[in-house]
Amino acid sequence: MLATFYQGKRSFIVSQKQNESPGKSEVRIKVAYTGVCGTDMHIFHGMMDQRVNMPMTIGHEMSGTVDQVGADVVGFTEGDKVVVRPLDDRGARPADKGNNHICRDLKFIGIDSPGSMQQYWNVPAFTLHKLPADIDMKLAALCEPLAVACHDVRRAHLQKDEVVVVLGGGPIGLLVAMVARHYGGKVFISEINQSRIELAEKMGFSVVNPLKTDLVSVIDKETDGFMADVVFEVAGAQPALDVMTEVAGIRGRIVMVAIHGQPKPINLFKFFWKELQLIGARVYERADYEEAIDLINSNHLPLTKLITDVQPLSRIQQVFESIDSNPEGMKVLLNCQE
Repeated sequence: MLATFYQGKRSFIVSQKQNESPGKSEVRIKVAYTGVCGTDMHIFHGMMDQRVNMPMTIGHEMSGTVDQVGADVVGFTEGDKVVVRPLDDRGARPADKGNNHICRDLKFIGIDSPGSMQQYWNVPAFTLHKLPADIDMKLAALCEPLAVACHDVRRAHLQKDEVVVVLGGGPIGLLVAMVARHYGGKVFISEINQSRIELAEKMGFSVVNPLKTDLVSVIDKETDGFMADVVFEVAGAQPALDVMTEVAGIRGRIVMVAIHGQPKPINLFKFFWKELQLIGARVYERADYEEAIDLINSNHLPLTKLITDVQPLSRIQQVFESIDSNPEGMKVLLNCQE
């Protein structure tokens, strides 16, 4: 079988490896497509070398079919279309209060253990979600990031007709916007990249470039002063942190989607003055994956517009280099069987 291996900063190799049978309670998946995400790019840049055990097969956004089941596996048979929820929560403890998806000893499959950027992939059976037989496998490879968006929106407790501001129009930001709109939110997106602005507008979203137009003034005018009920901070940049408390209305909810590795200044006075809420959101739970699968299969979201390109697995080095040189792209998929 063909597999890819991250060797260190900005370096992948593609080589043959033995196609191993699944172990007890494991399933071997014939990987159809796997997506490249921001975390994969961080790995490519060498930013996670202290965590990744090189050489490592990375990747976690995927779709595939069951190729072989190991001993003690029930509920899955050869040929089933599946996706993997790449969370190994077997280290969960009572102190995690049942929140196994963010347990203290959580291991992320595709980072802490081998991932999906290979033709066949052995994974614990408990990570699998079965897909409808007629689902589009390219779109199914978006299930993982869509589950992130479903989790973010669920954490926001979004209600129909509430005003939503999404700070950041990258892949996750657009998915959050899609899910929020699907559930009745009136969505505005703040984004500075012109290509992403045009894509969001083609999807029917109201988009503001805060470098050219004052976002707070726009939201104030569009809402008759009520401002946003929910703000999603997806940009991960200080200007987004500065504006999130300004665009939020009285008792607004701010959902922190972006990862901030270092402490950042935030206007805490606004939390007192407007009784704001700051809500953390990390990865997803089983219900979020099932919701994402239903949304993909319903064809209610413009997901096809997110797929920038599809390339064969053997071109992984060129794919990562091209993503680096094309920040306007959205989601690139690797065809693992081509």
